Amino acid sequence: MPHPEHRRWPYLLRGRVIDRPNQVWCADITCIPMQRGFLHLVAIMDRATRRVLSWRLSNTMDVEFCIEALEDAMQRHGLPKIFNSDQGSQFTSPRFTQLLLDATVKISMDGRGRWMDNVMIERLWRPLKYECAYLNAFETGSAARAGIGRWIDFYNTERPHTALGGRTPAEAHAGPGLKAAA
Repeated sequence: MPHPEHRRWPYLLRGRVIDRPNQVWCADITCIPMQRGFLHLVAIMDRATRRVLSWRLSNTMDVEFCIEALEDAMQRHGLPKIFNSDQGSQFTSPRFTQLLLDATVKISMDGRGRWMDNVMIERLWRPLKYECAYLNAFETGSAARAGIGRWIDFYNTERPHTALGGRTPAEAHAGPGLKAAA
């Protein structure tokens, strides 16, 4: 939910062809069920290649874990031209948006209730939960971190995507010939 005092940014992806790495990154947060309670997971993804660039778990909805994930992605993968997210208070936080502005990254935000605008990262959550979180019923945060880390590594490096011509997200992120659907 957006914070009433945080700036909301316009949606910049309408009609845009997204066909190369680091053109558009997207981010979202989901809940990961545990044996007792749940954790929040933020992921930052390259929209064209579907590669998960960075992620963090937290037991609070503070902006810190989102900032850590963004800083990690920028350090390891360079900068996107556009960063797209929903209007959640973590992503509208002045501390979060200032990191992007300082790096001259354009900020794009989905309209309220428009999950389809960030569909690429929304599609990550179902397999992550059904193939990892629900099957493991993690007892501790460190177990969740290790299990999710293994699954994301599998997703990035071993799981081919038909929209990527049968390549994995890591292969698509590294090489030419990307044919990703918007």
